Amino acid sequence: MSTDFYKKILDNNKIWSENKLSEDPDYFQKLAQGQSPPLLWIGCSDSRVPANEIIGAQPGEVFVHRNIANMVVHSDMNMLSVLDYAVNVLKVNHVIVCGHYGCGGVKAAMGNQSIGIIDNWIRHIKDVYRHHRVYLDSIVNEHDRFNAFVEINVKEQVYDLAKTSIVQGAWRNGQELCLHGWVYGLDTGIVRDLEVNLGDNHDLDRVDRLKF
Repeated sequence: MSTDFYKKILDNNKIWSENKLSEDPDYFQKLAQGQSPPLLWIGCSDSRVPANEIIGAQPGEVFVHRNIANMVVHSDMNMLSVLDYAVNVLKVNHVIVCGHYGCGGVKAAMGNQSIGIIDNWIRHIKDVYRHHRVYLDSIVNEHDRFNAFVEINVKEQVYDLAKTSIVQGAWRNGQELCLHGWVYGLDTGIVRDLEVNLGDNHDLDRVDRLKF
């Protein structure tokens, strides 16, 4: 165990807390009273993509769910529970699915190397590749194909969000809720809006529009 690192992060917490209190003595008291973030962030677990930090958000401004390759899997009760709480309790106005170039999960889905139990999760990403195989296989340059797959995966997750009963129920009730797809550049620090922005179910296939 690296005791130096462990001690350092505890010391960092004290410094951070002291800095916040020097700016506002009541900072943590006000934060403890509750949260009303306008945004749910569904991102990758990659340690290089910290949700709050890259968009300059403060504690209390972003509700966050992260998993490998920022997936929206309809049988994932963890993700669905976060989504339900964010939409129906916190009443967020925006949900952003943010992927990133160089994503290890997406890269693994392009090959057939067994990694371990994660193989079962990556199978969902492989399904995305299968649906877009003709286009992706037509991209000769492997790096360009990788980037295109990252972008396509984000777009598919946005549409999968729109298909959930949680999101469609909110739209049916007239709730203001917009879904967005972004990709973050590890080498630039810049997010790219993929221009897949949904505020209702009109862009979904008829079979995906739920009747309540």
